[in-house]
Amino acid sequence: MDSQILFETLGCRLNQIESESAARFFCDAGFSVTMDVPSASDPVREGVILCVVNTCTVTQKAEQKARREIRLLLEKCPHSAVVVTGCYAQLAAAELAALGERIAVLPGQCKDRLADVPALLKCADPFSPQDFAASLRATLFARPAAKQGTAELSFRLATDTFLVHSRSSVKIQDGCNNSCSYCAIHVARGHSVSLPVREVIDRVRMLRASGQHEVVFTTVNIAQYRGEYDGAYLDFTDMLALLLKETSGISFRISSIYPELVDDRFCEVVSDSRVRPHFHISVQSGSDKILAAMNRTYRAADVVRSVEMLRRAKENPFFACDIIAGFPGETEGDFLRTMELCRACNFAYIHAFPFSARPGTAAAAMKQKVPQAVARRRVNQLSEFAVQNKITYINSYRGKIVRAVAETAKHPPVPAADTAVVNAVTENFLHCTVKCRRNVPSPGEEICVRIVRPLEESIRSGAELDAEAEIV
Repeated sequence: MDSQILFETLGCRLNQIESESAARFFCDAGFSVTMDVPSASDPVREGVILCVVNTCTVTQKAEQKARREIRLLLEKCPHSAVVVTGCYAQLAAAELAALGERIAVLPGQCKDRLADVPALLKCADPFSPQDFAASLRATLFARPAAKQGTAELSFRLATDTFLVHSRSSVKIQDGCNNSCSYCAIHVARGHSVSLPVREVIDRVRMLRASGQHEVVFTTVNIAQYRGEYDGAYLDFTDMLALLLKETSGISFRISSIYPELVDDRFCEVVSDSRVRPHFHISVQSGSDKILAAMNRTYRAADVVRSVEMLRRAKENPFFACDIIAGFPGETEGDFLRTMELCRACNFAYIHAFPFSARPGTAAAAMKQKVPQAVARRRVNQLSEFAVQNKITYINSYRGKIVRAVAETAKHPPVPAADTAVVNAVTENFLHCTVKCRRNVPSPGEEICVRIVRPLEESIRSGAELDAEAEIV
């Protein structure tokens, strides 16, 4: 029987990295790995013996999707045990375990133990999904979690080769010491831990040696990075400065930043041409009253200040942000302040989503609930604003040449066309379809492209592609 392992990842890029890292352990053990998840209309997959579902708990919708996908995998992969891990598994293990006897729940803070599963699976002969799930529950998954803050375990799931992504990532920080009133992530992932600086440098060098041209730094809270270096501890800014000094030939993208991270020193470091001109800022609201209720550590003026400083540091960078609409007590006036902040910062992308009460958080008990219909309307207003801003931003780059990393290549069916279409991500985070002739770049290769036009229909529909470009 074909022993195939299926991975499904829900939620953030950090989960994607951890899933790809865990998948590498299975590949190295000789198993066939797929991330092609079945749909409701697909046939039964007889050869899958293990499904790994990496869950998210950021919203109720994310949890509902996780439960729905787990049930679908139980149906479509009838000969498979199902390992459920991630943040939702950390907070609701019993609820997830109740979905089926073939399920083994691995709390998110023990996710590193996925690295030990391939060896156990190889020894499971004859294989029974029920027995294997029970064995995992009784042995490997039953051990007490290590003490929080153990960096060695938090960063065990790391790889320098990726099954799906052409642009590599390095997880440099996990967990969070803040207690934002709406967020359960600090409970699910634990206290902040950081990858030592020397190990960050070593991993980046390995990625460059393997042919990578860009690395994305992923974190839960980048402002809390404190990496050990020669007996001292460096914050993210000093770590990045050292990395720029000790490596070459590879560029760096920062997945998300907090306003308090941005100061003169940070702007000096990110002005280097090897730091991508793309900044995704964790904002959440433009109302100081709501930010205080959220227990955030900054105010609206800090967001505006950080954007203004970064615009001086980089030429026409791409700015994105996260916004929660409909937080308890958010009035129309509060929402207007959020819209004003987005206009002042001229965000080219807004990840807007309605407030979702997380059990056990302070916000879940707050009064003055905002009706869901009102929250959805506010999300739609933010999204419509962001669509137009992205189109305007791309138009500002028409005819300009930017660096990009090729992702996928699709050769045309007609040989006479003498062209190929490549998907690529530019240095300022535009997802482009690129027409090229003859020499078709491989995934992960750095290329130079000229921006032709925004793909307005694609942007308005929420599809991934933003612009049309041509290789130069």
